[in-house]
Amino acid sequence: MWKTILRRVLLMIPQIIILSILVFTIAKLMPGDPFTGMITPETDPARIEELRQAAGLNDPIPVQYFRWVGNALKGDFGQSYTYKYAVVKLIGERLSNTIWLSLLTMILTYAIALPLGMIAGRYQNSAADKIVVIYTFITYSIPVFVFALLLLWLFGYTLGWFPTRGTVSSTVEPGTIAYILSRLHHMILPAITMAILSTTGTIQYLRTGVIDAKQQDYVRTARAKGVPEKVVYNRHIFRNSILPIAAFLGYEFTGLIGGSIFIESIFSYPGMGNLFISSISARDYSVILALMLLFGLATLLGTLLSDIIMSIVDPRIRIQ
Repeated sequence: MWKTILRRVLLMIPQIIILSILVFTIAKLMPGDPFTGMITPETDPARIEELRQAAGLNDPIPVQYFRWVGNALKGDFGQSYTYKYAVVKLIGERLSNTIWLSLLTMILTYAIALPLGMIAGRYQNSAADKIVVIYTFITYSIPVFVFALLLLWLFGYTLGWFPTRGTVSSTVEPGTIAYILSRLHHMILPAITMAILSTTGTIQYLRTGVIDAKQQDYVRTARAKGVPEKVVYNRHIFRNSILPIAAFLGYEFTGLIGGSIFIESIFSYPGMGNLFISSISARDYSVILALMLLFGLATLLGTLLSDIIMSIVDPRIRIQ
């Protein structure tokens, strides 16, 4: 196991190098720069040019890249042009919000998807199966921003059941039970929105796996021996049908971290996705570079985590 992890980590080194080049190139291809928004009819062009020169934006691209990489290896991603303090500190403030939101989303996703997938696969072609299939069609086809705005309007503004912005109420004190409950209350609506739209793949994978597993010889043998149907489904069919889902567990969690951009923006949730959108609007290159690199690293780590989980769940599989 440890040799496998070491091999995968070593394989990630060239991937990270390629990722850093792509991230830096994409950021540089964006129009404008952090000082573009400062230009007005009264602005002295010479002053803007001085700021660009001081920030190193006029240096050759290779020089800028290697300077950025060298500082990044030291944990220094520079200073945010918009917020006027260290990028690492800025991302650290938002990272925990996104991680907790992603964790709650993943819990809700599997809480919804696993029972529905089992019901659809076990009672294939029944009314329950058809309802689940229709549900997956709807959740797969509806755009994220449309569904999020609908739930925000209904449960946030119309019914007033959930907050419509922020992560915690300003009236509670940190470290108290009320503070924890307030944070959870602010996360529920965006987490449910993301979870509902994320269940489609899991339901379809599990439904297909259950239908295929019901036809396998080991299931027929278990039934021939008189094993109760509940035990057949829980210990044989479900356990084997869950393997493809387990393979995507790590990737799905890290994917949620990078895929919460629209949700955080719509719900005004101060996470990394919201920060990413605001940084693009402000051409805050130092923050954009750090976030793009972080999202890419999260994807690589998610793939590694999924491979490890898969090898633990199914001992027959060994990563070569």
